[in-house]
Amino acid sequence: MSTTTIYQTAALARLSQDEDAWVFRVPTLKDGIGIHQLIASCPPLDENSSYCNFLQSSHFHKTCILAEYDGEIVGFISAYLKPESNDELFVWQVAVSPTMRGKGLAYHMLQELLMREYLQHVQAVETTITKSNEGSWNLFKKLDKSHGETGSVSVFLDEQQHFKGHHDTEFLYRIPLNNNQ
Repeated sequence: MSTTTIYQTAALARLSQDEDAWVFRVPTLKDGIGIHQLIASCPPLDENSSYCNFLQSSHFHKTCILAEYDGEIVGFISAYLKPESNDELFVWQVAVSPTMRGKGLAYHMLQELLMREYLQHVQAVETTITKSNEGSWNLFKKLDKSHGETGSVSVFLDEQQHFKGHHDTEFLYRIPLNNNQ
């Protein structure tokens, strides 16, 4: 066996161990500070107030998901059902600990979230992404591909018009879900 093959085999074994050890759950009020600390460790994510994270883990707990590894918070997706439609899930933030990146955790969390009975009626996922956020583009393109590649991208908040040059343009990525998959 070559050295490269040994390293690849070892890397796959570690990845499998990580997947087996991930725990996905609904966040609770007690998770607010841990969520805030996770997001702070994930630049360039916007660091909202800890109060916001307490609201996400209480008022919006049914549409958010938390991932733990060895009892530590290593991943979080905040999302909500859009009030005007209630069958569209808007994903606000996806945070993955730097120690867990490149292992598919974000996609696993997204899949786990969409499998919840509470969200079975969802017909589309929407999110906003800046042009430079390759990780988010890859994540949502993967979701789009798994649902037939019928997603669309449009400008949601323009860098100049809305942000007056203080933030990059946010592109809206809308992905219709094929719930037969």
